[in-house]
Amino acid sequence: MPRSHRPRRPSAAPGKGKRRNKWQSAGEERPVEAFSFGFPSQQSARDGEWHVRRIAGHRAEKHYTCPGCHLQIAPGVEHLVTWRSDHWSGEEASAAGRRHWHTHCWNTRTGR
Repeated sequence: MPRSHRPRRPSAAPGKGKRRNKWQSAGEERPVEAFSFGFPSQQSARDGEWHVRRIAGHRAEKHYTCPGCHLQIAPGVEHLVTWRSDHWSGEEASAAGRRHWHTHCWNTRTGR
């Protein structure tokens, strides 16, 4: 049987513009699972307060050096980005000093 090359999904109605994703319809909110990557969480430790953001492997595009083990974090490897939330000179200066860590190195670092 020959393959059909017709699209299986309905296209956007003419004049309606770009199709919305399933969370953009009126009154619906994005589920918590959608925020599991990319949005910072707050963590407390003996060495201060930290913002911690998980970076998914498919979003990691550059090489970084982990400050915990001094090894390279290759593109495509899930890791964490951290910066202080209690920096003495404010959030902007703190965000400029953010560092990329292997998840294991961050969880086992000294000062926790």
